[in-house]
Parts: sequence; C-alpha cells; structure tokens
Amino acid sequence: MRAVLINPPGGEEENMVVTDVPVPHPSPGEALVRVEYGGCNYADTMMRVGSYPHPKGYPLVAGLEIGGTVTAIGEGVDDVSVGDRVAGFSEDAGGFAEFCTIPSERLIHLPDNVGTDTGAAFYIQALTAWHMLHTVSTLKPDDVVLIHAIGGGVGLYLTQLAHQAGATVIGTIGTAGKEKRPLEYGAARVVNRNEEDFVQVVLEMTEGRGVDKVIDSTGGSILDKSFDAIRPLGHVVSFGEAEGRPYPNLWERLVRRSLTFTRFHLGHIDFRSDLSRNAVEAVVSRIADGSLKVPVEGVYPLEKVHEMYDRLLSRQVAGKLLLKVAE
Repeated sequence: MRAVLINPPGGEEENMVVTDVPVPHPSPGEALVRVEYGGCNYADTMMRVGSYPHPKGYPLVAGLEIGGTVTAIGEGVDDVSVGDRVAGFSEDAGGFAEFCTIPSERLIHLPDNVGTDTGAAFYIQALTAWHMLHTVSTLKPDDVVLIHAIGGGVGLYLTQLAHQAGATVIGTIGTAGKEKRPLEYGAARVVNRNEEDFVQVVLEMTEGRGVDKVIDSTGGSILDKSFDAIRPLGHVVSFGEAEGRPYPNLWERLVRRSLTFTRFHLGHIDFRSDLSRNAVEAVVSRIADGSLKVPVEGVYPLEKVHEMYDRLLSRQVAGKLLLKVAE
C-alpha cells in the first residue's frame, strides 16, 4: 500500500517520502480502516522534525487522524463492524496510508450526513477543544476566555463551543486576516499581537479584572505575558508550544495569583469512559445538525503531502488541511 513514511526525522524533503509499505493487520482490540482522508495537525509537522513531545519510533508512517471505512476487525472487537464509516485518532500515527490499524475505542461512527472528509477534519481538534473547556476545566456562561491562536483549527472550535456555552471570547492572532472566521463564529474581540497589546485590551474589556481562563498553544513569551491578563484563581490550559516551552518562571507566575495550570493532550483520555463518550456525542451531534462548523481550507493528494505540511507551517491557515488518500 502507499503511505507517507518519515525516516529519519529531520524536516528535509528526502526524510519524508510517499512509498510502498506492507498493509498492517489488526491485532486484538483493533480495526483495520481503509483511509479515505487524513487530517493534518501541527503535531504532524513536529513528528517530521522529531520534536513531538510524545516520542515515536522511526521509521514512522505519518498521520494521527483519519476518516474512512472499516475493512477488518481484530479479536474481541464488538463496537465497530466491517463496512462502518468512521473517524479515527491513531496515537501511534500510521494514518497517512491506504490502510491503518487503530484501537476500536478510538473510532467514532459517522452519521449518514457526515462525510469521511469531515470525519478526518474534526476528531483531534474539536474533541481537544471540548475537553479543555468541559473536562479538565469548567466553563460558566458569564466567563471570559482568552484564546491564543484563535484563528487556527483548535481555536475555531474553542470559539464556537465557548460562545455556545455563553462565555465571552477574546482571541489573539499573529497573522493579519485570521480574525475573520473567529469573529464570524462568535468571538467578541480578536487582537493581532503584532499591532496591539493583548493584555491592555483584555484589562480594558474586563474593567481591570482579567479573564477567567487562558487557553494557549503558543508557550514562550506569549504564555508568559498572559499571566498579566488573568484574574486571581484563574485557570490556564496549555496544549502546545508553537513559540517555545513555558519559561522556567512558571511556578512563580502561578503562585502570584493562586492560578491553576493544566497541560492537556487528547491521547491521555480514557476513550472507553463515559467522559469520552459524552464528549463524542456532544461534538458529533453538533456537527451533524450544523451548529458546529468544520472549516476545511484545502485538500491535497497523497503525492503533495509536502505542500500540505508547508502550508500549515506558513500560519496562513484558518481551518483544516486534508490529505486525500483514496476515493
């Protein structure tokens, strides 16, 4: 089968190639999925250069997120059947290939009106957003939430879900033009960090109080500055380090206002738990009825996987990029 293979990590084009690899076989508890679409995430670009914080061995078939059809099941699998249309999250990657094995509990049945392209576009980002708002933290209707990188994939789901819960959403961007979609999705204000001081804007909007929650995928100086924009007893949720790891002064920043800090990764959820099932139901039902938008910015054939990665790294994307693996 054709697959996108990384070996060794490094970032150069020759380190990531489309080549033939053996078709995997489902082990007990796994299903084999014929992949139609793969979703591209920032984590995929980190795996290409070897900086992903949850290490993988190499050579590595790329791709964490898929939409496709179950073609075989392993021993003990009773929650999916051959022929089911599914979305999937493969913690061990392998999704950018014509076939992928995934533990069955990490597969989501897709409603009839939700395509496998949409399935590959929402799983990681939408569920990450839901759990950050409703699992590792609580969200009240009168909360004010600051979302960094609000124009990116997770940011757009955070905006919609927080707005639907009655919260006031303030966001920041680093690229002009990426404010449009968050504002359409319910953000009250989007700050371009290159043009305005987001701390000043936040304090003006909250009459000096600060926000209740910061959700950050940037780390580095942006995260450090955010501590000046949050109220005492507030909550910071981190899910990425696009600018760099949190500064060593993190402890000092937290104790100064008795803040709570959470670092979240979707792979640490128990996918067989009621907590996970309830999150899936909440997200998929909203997608099916159209109240949760799934923005797709581009679809690339397998042979143009490098173009897809480069476009995501350009930081010009306000939505999802998909790899079309099979018809």
